[in-house]
Amino acid sequence: MKIILTHEVSGLGAAGEVVDVKDGYARNYLIPRKFAIRWTKGGEKDVEQIRRARKIHEIQTIEQANQIKGQLEGVKVRLAVRSGEAGRLFGSVTPADVASAIKAAGGPDVDKRRIELGAPIKTLGAHETSVRLHPEVAAKVNIEVVAA
Repeated sequence: MKIILTHEVSGLGAAGEVVDVKDGYARNYLIPRKFAIRWTKGGEKDVEQIRRARKIHEIQTIEQANQIKGQLEGVKVRLAVRSGEAGRLFGSVTPADVASAIKAAGGPDVDKRRIELGAPIKTLGAHETSVRLHPEVAAKVNIEVVAA
């Protein structure tokens, strides 16, 4: 199935690109989460709008990405969450939680879709996440998850 990506999808492409994916992946994951829309001849006009919006919101240069990377790696992020007695969390830490914790710690405003957790964070302690700032630049952010 041909789709037009509305957001950057790791391993698939950037916003505004037309890609071919399996029907189930598009129908069950990408389209319901608003990561993509179905490709149509009329939808081809939307591609240019998506690309213009992406250029406004994305980090333009590698130098700018490296500057933000330095800010992110210098921030100490503490995230207070509810947990049980054994240090297990009630639920898990989401990329949106990480983005708001970075902002609260005095770091730059980061889009939650750019945060890659790797494995779900379900325990207290120190964890490392990655933030894709640019296709060539990724920042490592250390997060300390503490009991609330």
